[in-house]
Amino acid sequence: MGLRPNLLTRRAAGVASTTLALLLSTAAVGVLPAASAFSAAPGGSCAEPTDVHSDARVAKGGSTKLDPNALTGKQVSEREADLAAALRERAAFRGGAQAAAPLATVTVPVVVHVIQRDSTRAGGNIPDSMINSQITVLNQAYSGATGGAPTAFSFQLTKINRVTNPSWYPIVYGSSAERQMKTALREGGKNTLNIYLGELSDNLLGWATFPKRKLDSMDGVVALGESLPGGTATNYNEGDTGTHEIGHWLNLYHTFQGGCKGSGDGVDDTPAEASAAYQCPTGRDTCSAAGLDPITNFMDYTYDSCMYQFTPGQASRMITAWNAYRAP
Repeated sequence: MGLRPNLLTRRAAGVASTTLALLLSTAAVGVLPAASAFSAAPGGSCAEPTDVHSDARVAKGGSTKLDPNALTGKQVSEREADLAAALRERAAFRGGAQAAAPLATVTVPVVVHVIQRDSTRAGGNIPDSMINSQITVLNQAYSGATGGAPTAFSFQLTKINRVTNPSWYPIVYGSSAERQMKTALREGGKNTLNIYLGELSDNLLGWATFPKRKLDSMDGVVALGESLPGGTATNYNEGDTGTHEIGHWLNLYHTFQGGCKGSGDGVDDTPAEASAAYQCPTGRDTCSAAGLDPITNFMDYTYDSCMYQFTPGQASRMITAWNAYRAP
């Protein structure tokens, strides 16, 4: 598997758009840890799951036990049942018309919250140019311009909100301060992506919440500010922590979810993978099932330079989840 094209190549690359059927089936979610000088983080009932799992991206050498989005088999089953229930509710609400609806383009409004200790770059004050570059990276990745399957999604930056608050810096996963921060700052409805940038706890690169039927203030994506394009997070500074975490926000699991057994990440066209891949390995094949490990997939844990694609199955899974949870 080759390395991901650089940004210049991305802009020049053209991928023919394909028509995807709108699926009304169950979907799964995942998150990614990164491999580098950072630490790695782990990741039909009608009752909505009570847990608010998110996924984290970790660097090589870190502990996957830190990954808040690493799900157990039971948690995956609960999420899949909830998705099926949510789809039934939406179909009933719309009189069943949505079942035959063609895939539509979804423009996701994005509110970015820059959490700062102070006004210096070292204190989290990253420039607007990096945020604008991040939006460009997202639109390239989700359009298929980097070499993967096109998805239904594009992203439009609507606001940059800069907040200087040392008590929220660094952002600590699962803390009362994180909840306080998000409760105070989150904007928009289920379809609005709120991204929180800053220094993170436990050497994490980022984490995200999975979609739920009922919106709460924790919904959104947290990412290391220096993981944005041009940042200082070596090997993780091309913007794909954001790409990865938003995949979770849209209900994708890690490619290595469940290992070699069972339904894995719930997507048929991502080969089974026993464990997370780090750096940029070649010819890695950890399961006996067909296909090499999907180390170039945005939902693995490899370097940003090695990631460049979603699959058609992942694209369908994301629009299915959007249809169930986030569509107006």
